[in-house]
Amino acid sequence: MALSSYTMPIKAEHVEVIRELMEEGGFEMKAKPYAHFSGKKGKLSVTVYEKGPKILVQGGDTEDFVKFTLEPMVFGEARLGYEEVNEPEMFEPHFGIDESGKGDFFGPLVIAGAYTDARSTRALMDAGVMDSKRITSAAKISKLADIIRATPGIAYEVVSIGPERYNDMYGSFRNLNRLLAWGHARVIRSLVEKVPDCPRALSDQFARKEVLEKELARHEVDLDLQQRTKGESDVAVAAASILARERFVSWIDSSSEKSGVRIPLGAGPHVLEAARKLIAKHGEEILPKVAKMHFKTAKEV
Repeated sequence: MALSSYTMPIKAEHVEVIRELMEEGGFEMKAKPYAHFSGKKGKLSVTVYEKGPKILVQGGDTEDFVKFTLEPMVFGEARLGYEEVNEPEMFEPHFGIDESGKGDFFGPLVIAGAYTDARSTRALMDAGVMDSKRITSAAKISKLADIIRATPGIAYEVVSIGPERYNDMYGSFRNLNRLLAWGHARVIRSLVEKVPDCPRALSDQFARKEVLEKELARHEVDLDLQQRTKGESDVAVAAASILARERFVSWIDSSSEKSGVRIPLGAGPHVLEAARKLIAKHGEEILPKVAKMHFKTAKEV
């Protein structure tokens, strides 16, 4: 399968080098939210994001751009196809854990996990699996989730905490990080039951490591726990992020259809407007059924 998507953390000094190469190469440059710049040339799209920074390459000529521009002129080394050499830990058996919905006023908190080994990691990379936050198309998320579930050797688990249950649990925990730790531990415990000999779990860092370790001990789970920022650069974590996002978006779509009000993602003025429409149509009792009530948006409503 030809590579159609590529994402990679870059150094700050690479940003202007890439910009110059794109301008010299005839890219049509444009501004993009949260990005240093973005450009398009034919079927090829290249965006350099501020966070990281990170580069995202998409389109039919992705592989050529990476091999003949990025690697020799920016990185100074061959990386594509050499991930097993450059990032050996990613190809060792482990669980990757990630969540979706944490920062969204509406919808559930979804925590997902995926087990990968060398063979399944390579298969997912070749299929274009990457962090779901970089994928804006719901159809693409759904397609990749189907690929993940169908890939031989993959084990996965998804736990969705709907708004009503979330509000009850938050009332008990009184702390989002403790609630997240409970969800992560619940997913890891289920994965351990499916793959008992897996030695390690990796998640994006959301709190002190001890918070999750304590919850794992309560679930009687004993394995090597790793947390790191930008954990989604690991393929297992990226797969988990896609499975979690798919479940979250599915809930949003289904609830929008049932309520007759388009429920938006995120938080902010557009979310406040949707909440008022829901209340006008269904009464105040609808809000705890669809939203996270500890958000300041609930008080504003």
